Amino acid sequence: MASPSGLQSRLSRQLFEMWCSDKKNACVITGYAVEGTLAKTIINEPKEVTLMNGLTAPLNMQVHYISFSAHADFAQTSTFLKELMPPNIILVHGEANEMGRLKQKLITQFAYRNTKIISPKNCQSVEMYFNSEKMAKTIGRLAEKTPEVGETISGLLVKKAGAFGVLKHRLKQIFESVESLPDEESEGPAFRVHERLTVKYESKKHISLHWRPDPISNMVSDSVVALVLNISREIPKVAVESEEATKTEEENNKKAEKVIHALLVSLFGENGKLVISVDGNAS
Repeated sequence: MASPSGLQSRLSRQLFEMWCSDKKNACVITGYAVEGTLAKTIINEPKEVTLMNGLTAPLNMQVHYISFSAHADFAQTSTFLKELMPPNIILVHGEANEMGRLKQKLITQFAYRNTKIISPKNCQSVEMYFNSEKMAKTIGRLAEKTPEVGETISGLLVKKAGAFGVLKHRLKQIFESVESLPDEESEGPAFRVHERLTVKYESKKHISLHWRPDPISNMVSDSVVALVLNISREIPKVAVESEEATKTEEENNKKAEKVIHALLVSLFGENGKLVISVDGNAS
């Protein structure tokens, strides 16, 4: 027993060249023989072989090939694929002719399914397409009832934003000016509230608030902090007004009441009590 198995160099090659001309000797090749190696060449039992010094020598020794490999055979491979039933099968790491035979057998075996079987050449790129399931998480009124199959629903879609996007939407319902900042300015998702306070996304669990302290900016920051602390709870449900809705005076007044209510609840909670007196009238 000597290595390497391909008989390309070192001990196995030295012993082969010493013994190949004597018919009393034999060479037993086990496992897979790579195309282009001496082991692959002598399996076909040529009359002579080329030695490492460039000279030729007669091949009189007996040559035997025994399939002794740790790789799975066809029966094991096909059983494995039947269990998985994959839509795409890519055959790699094998001799071209054997891979072609395997491919044809698999095509016959999986003819009843729409299975794509590919046997690419070295360095050949392969493209596969997958249809993934898409999921949308809902909060507020949309989450109160599970829609039926085929039922049309309407609401706000926040794409790849999560709680940070929801926070921005809630702030837009309270403040007139909530503007997104360019990435080069903020180095990540961020928006500015009333040109006074910047809310920046740091990670899935962290955001940062930045502002210059003054009475108005402090009030804005308090409101933002209150919304952040309640973002995972049932915070004020303010209906999203359609852009095509009629801008009547009555609707505008109702919307203003909702915005004021949202601000007060975000600051003092649902059960909080705030007394406001104007010209001796309390409410």
